[in-house]
Amino acid sequence: MQTNLYFVRHAHSTYTPDELGRPLSECGFTDANTVTDLLKREAIDYVYSSPYRRAVQTVEGVAKYIDKEIELVEGFKERILAEKPVEDFSVAITKVWKDYDFSWKGGESNRVAQKRGIHATLQVLESNIGRNVVIGTHGNIMVLIMNYFDNQYGFDFWKKLEIPDIYKLSFNGKKMKDVQRIWNKS
Repeated sequence: MQTNLYFVRHAHSTYTPDELGRPLSECGFTDANTVTDLLKREAIDYVYSSPYRRAVQTVEGVAKYIDKEIELVEGFKERILAEKPVEDFSVAITKVWKDYDFSWKGGESNRVAQKRGIHATLQVLESNIGRNVVIGTHGNIMVLIMNYFDNQYGFDFWKKLEIPDIYKLSFNGKKMKDVQRIWNKS
């Protein structure tokens, strides 16, 4: 029995240092409406999300459409790169992707973040066999989860993601069978 997980990278947000409470921008809300319209076609059963506001706001239209509450899951929050903002994001993110066990002070290595994301993903898979499930999340953790199932999804793939973006991962049990990109702004 096929289970489909629709990973939704959050829409554009207005930057604040408050990771948890950072809201969508005006453009982000417009794109979140497009996310809802695209996912209305997919017979969604449940909606999960990172607890971060921008992720929740990106998928809340889908939850309203299917008349279900969003279940918040810590495992889908974005990877912590470092305890403080890094001087050069590009250098910092490149280093953690080159060495899966490296972490900046107070941050998560790829391996640690991936383990957290996979734990959450497997729990969702086990409790939603045969269903279509939306997961509101973030770019880095989403690609780390995809990478666990197929290593073609890595740093170069992450760099090409859009904000927002949607990928449908189809599973037979815990084995990923197919990946389709759903996001298409036009």
